[in-house]
Amino acid sequence: MTSRTVATIEARMTSTRLPGKVLMSAAGLPMLELMIERLRFVKEIDAIVIATTVNASDDPVEELAHRVGVGVWRGSEADVLNRVLDAAKAYEAQTIVELTGDCPLIDPAIVSKVINAYRDQNADYVSNIIERTYPDGMDTQVFATTLLEDVARRTDDVADREHVSLYIYRHPKIYSLANVVAPAEVVRPDLRLTLDTREDLAVIRTIFESLRPTRKDFTLAQILAFLDAHPQIAAINAQVEAKIV
Repeated sequence: MTSRTVATIEARMTSTRLPGKVLMSAAGLPMLELMIERLRFVKEIDAIVIATTVNASDDPVEELAHRVGVGVWRGSEADVLNRVLDAAKAYEAQTIVELTGDCPLIDPAIVSKVINAYRDQNADYVSNIIERTYPDGMDTQVFATTLLEDVARRTDDVADREHVSLYIYRHPKIYSLANVVAPAEVVRPDLRLTLDTREDLAVIRTIFESLRPTRKDFTLAQILAFLDAHPQIAAINAQVEAKIV
């Protein structure tokens, strides 16, 4: 029997580079709502829960969760690992699909691909970020709730607690790891499709407003075709430097 698979989305209003980004709009909807809309196309996911903080500033995030009918869990801002773990337990997850709210363009087919790789392979942790072949913004990580419980017992390091799965993929002698590689036609590790700056916001808004009217679950291949046809859009955030963990 397939274990209960829950997608957790880490989202908060107090991001450092672009505060409030998860509720900024594109195509008339908040980014977080657009991301949830796309994740609902992933048939392997049994539930979606937003893992936000206890800060009053995140009350609107909880309100969005209730409005669109997904789960919500509020925990520590700093200890994101424990926040995600508690969210997973509260919604009876056996398998966690770890996602972040700065990936509103995430392709449902890629999420499905990583989940199925986890189900098919005998690995503790499966993701598409160990070796980056997909654009930044398609990040999907899958592992058991019991695995995250083990991590929580092993480390109190501030970086490990802030970056949920960091300890897992930095300790391949403890945990077995597998990486999902992008098909050749969508290998673009240089491309930013993540939401972290005003420049990113401009790019993502344009993509949603251009592609969503035709197909709400538009694919990464369609995003790339659009950007290749409109290189001036891709250029907007091309010089933005990614944050280093």
